Amino acid sequence: MIRTILVANRGEIARRVFRTCRELGIATVAVHSDADAEAGVPFIEEADAAVRLPGSAPADTYLRGDLVVAAALAAGADAVHPGYGFLSENAEFARAVQDAGLVWIGPPPEAIDAMASKTAAKKLLAAAGGGAGSGSGGGVPLLEPLDPARVREADLPVLVKAAAGGGGRGMRVVRQLTALEGELRAARAEAASAFGDGEVFVEPYIERGRHVEVQVLADAHGAVWALGTRDCSLQRRHQKVIEEAPAPGLGDEVLRTLERAAVVAARAVGYVGAGTVEFLVPSSGRPFFLEMNTRLQVEHPVTECVHGVDLVAHQIAIAEGAPLPAEGPPAARGHAVEARLYAEDPRRDWQPQAGRLWRLDVPGDVRVDSGVRDGTGITVHYDPLLAKVVAWAPTREGAVRKLSHALETATVHGPVTNRDLLVRSLRHPDFCGARMDTGFYDRHLAELLARESGGAPDGADVAVLAAGLAEAVREVPGRPRVAARVGGWRNVRSATASRRYADEGGAAEYEVRYGWGRGGVFLDPSAHPGVRAVSVRPDCVVLEVDGVRRRYPVAVYGDGNRVFAGRHAFTAQPRLAEPEAAAAPGSLLAPMPGTVVRLAEGVAEGAEVAAGQPLLWLEAMKMEHRVVAPSGGRVAALHVAAGQQVEVGTVLVVVAP
Repeated sequence: MIRTILVANRGEIARRVFRTCRELGIATVAVHSDADAEAGVPFIEEADAAVRLPGSAPADTYLRGDLVVAAALAAGADAVHPGYGFLSENAEFARAVQDAGLVWIGPPPEAIDAMASKTAAKKLLAAAGGGAGSGSGGGVPLLEPLDPARVREADLPVLVKAAAGGGGRGMRVVRQLTALEGELRAARAEAASAFGDGEVFVEPYIERGRHVEVQVLADAHGAVWALGTRDCSLQRRHQKVIEEAPAPGLGDEVLRTLERAAVVAARAVGYVGAGTVEFLVPSSGRPFFLEMNTRLQVEHPVTECVHGVDLVAHQIAIAEGAPLPAEGPPAARGHAVEARLYAEDPRRDWQPQAGRLWRLDVPGDVRVDSGVRDGTGITVHYDPLLAKVVAWAPTREGAVRKLSHALETATVHGPVTNRDLLVRSLRHPDFCGARMDTGFYDRHLAELLARESGGAPDGADVAVLAAGLAEAVREVPGRPRVAARVGGWRNVRSATASRRYADEGGAAEYEVRYGWGRGGVFLDPSAHPGVRAVSVRPDCVVLEVDGVRRRYPVAVYGDGNRVFAGRHAFTAQPRLAEPEAAAAPGSLLAPMPGTVVRLAEGVAEGAEVAAGQPLLWLEAMKMEHRVVAPSGGRVAALHVAAGQQVEVGTVLVVVAP
């Protein structure tokens, strides 16, 4: 019987496992990096015991299997749960846990090995009968790898893919034959950096394919369950954003084929525990096997909601040797949809955002799995996931509506997030009509990020008025604060003053003009026709727009220049431009703190470069960001090297005409 579990992970998944452990009466142990301790990440305090892993980078902490095993032994744990990511699919780590006399809450190391390489997994399943599921009468073919040297124009587009790992790392869609060799090199380098394995392969890229997966559970007594399907087609950079269960719009025969194929794949490797078999379903409806993830998936909550199970509890029971219930898997009930709330800016190529999360509150009857709390620091070292918000309802329409409303009305005070994009995605006609595929954002991102039309009753152009009025009333004459840097406050009641704000991401700027009268602060009617301030307090403003009243809670954080009004965020702008450090013309600055993972081949001082040519790659929050030449020229200066840590604004490269 397991009494104490160490979770070899952090953040949201650590808290998720701890929650089940508490319900089962099992003690918990956390391991944590210095970065997580400094950021105040709550999973450390929620464990019964915690062991420090010195350092901040994953390679020095959560990826050090030897330190994790030593921590488990030191804390008296008798089992290890790997969560997802990090060491969860590392067979050597699983063996090290077992060799130390600890219970491994995961599949056998041999099964991890068998599915660790996507190319090896395909060969194994092909040998088992020509494709996953063929032995069960419901064959699912494999996407056969292509010889990179033999790829021709007729084969395009193709997908370059890392043989190991996941999360979109080492993946490239290639649509031009001339780009193939360069993308192969880049994918190999990224895969080697992320997974320690630079093997990549090429396979046909199916346009408008849906990413559909099947959750499996297997015990050590030969029982294998297929717990329905999930659709994970909405992805950015090959990483999932919105998932749901069951996968909508698939015929009964396709669903049965996928479940049979998943069971065959699990049996082929002697699988034990929770795992996921992934498929690509093209418009023809005939699925292809992609890979098997030998761990708990990030999106497992939608399956739990629909089937009424606790997958972590099942993992623990299976690790203790218990059989799955003889009555078989519980039937699906209703529909569940999950959205991943990230600290990232979709308008700026999905750049991850670091900073303080001052407040996160999601209302309504929804499940929120989060690794943060109010006041947590969001660091550059790890994935920028803030929370997974999950809604269940008897129908898909009901679940989608519930989730979009919960996200829209959530309080999210902190770095820039993808919240608005999630809401608009959930309300897009193609998503509502279950017409989504993995190219959803390629086709629709521009319209999803389009600015709200001027005068929208609850748009940013109205919410900013509430922010400006709340700020103005805080500075009533007689007790002003220094305001020159945030606008034109003046201690003259009869004069009109103004403030300027940039919206979230800084893509649009607004001016708020206001004055003071006997009734207090008011909006300048000539600048803001049709809008009336009904009530103004420092923490809440009520505005009336064309006869419709709306209430805007207002909050200010940090040094006072970050203002939130309703669901909108703004940054107060200085009246005069701030002096900036001089930089040579053509200087490319780091857009975020991170690590220079590699330089492009041939990039050195004096080298000639073309406009748009990749120069180097920065890694932050488990994502790589390419820095390209803004114009043709030569490299006048190269200030960084591979492995170097940089801060925002660091001069990386200077490209001279």
